Amino acid sequence: MPELPEVESLAGFLRERAVGRAVAGVDVVAFQALKTVSPPVTSLAGLTVTAVARHGKFLDLDCDGIHLVVHLARGGWLRWRDDLTGARPVRPGKGPLAVRVRFAPGDDGAAPGFELTEAGTQKRLAVYVVTDPAQVPGVAGLGPDPLAPEFTPEVLGRIVGGSRTQIKGLLRDQKVIAGIGNAYSDEVLHAARMSPFKIAGSLDEEGVARLHEAIVGTLRSAMERARGIAARDLKSEKKSGLRVHGRTGQPCEVCGDTIREVSFADSSLQYCPTCQTGGKPLADRRLSRLLK
Repeated sequence: MPELPEVESLAGFLRERAVGRAVAGVDVVAFQALKTVSPPVTSLAGLTVTAVARHGKFLDLDCDGIHLVVHLARGGWLRWRDDLTGARPVRPGKGPLAVRVRFAPGDDGAAPGFELTEAGTQKRLAVYVVTDPAQVPGVAGLGPDPLAPEFTPEVLGRIVGGSRTQIKGLLRDQKVIAGIGNAYSDEVLHAARMSPFKIAGSLDEEGVARLHEAIVGTLRSAMERARGIAARDLKSEKKSGLRVHGRTGQPCEVCGDTIREVSFADSSLQYCPTCQTGGKPLADRRLSRLLK
């Protein structure tokens, strides 16, 4: 799933290529992806992209005050096309294509655009056409952005204070902190040297400061790695930069211990026992506790 660093990189990618271009049309192939009816998606035709923003994991294209807001979900991605002239007409079907956004031809005669695709059978990619991004329920309920200046250790301390939630789950809750998902929560906790099942409210002042540093440092580092990379290459770049997530059975780059995994019904987490749990493996079952 694209998380804050990748979505911010996609936003930067589109700022360079889409801002200032007129929308020729938006073709919706996967009708379940379009979550709004007013304004109609056809209202985007003829408008100019004036800005591109990110809200948590949401991508927001401002088209003369009408916003095309996208959430790529688990299997979604954005594919830029330098020229859609002659592209096959879109037809509903079983392929990965969900939405195609076409721009008017430029001075060179090329008509660029981008396509939103979604792999897998669980179709969760979502597209909204709104006059205000806050009209999107997921955007309206977002917690603070962890890279905003206002996200201080004191703010994080108030977030975790008294919480009985395990820290892994808290980091992934978009209503608590915006933009962190399964992969970067693993990376943050490894950097902070914390068990994913540590209770958030048990953190002392030093632990909160260490977690804050790990959140900001991990996300900023990932953003720097992704800066300037073409959209098509972001997935592989993300994977190559991860130190624990998705690396079950491999040696930890910090201590050399073997990266372990805890599996759930629809996801899994990875961690280093030496770095995070005092050398003790976590039981591989839901609501795991340290093995005695």
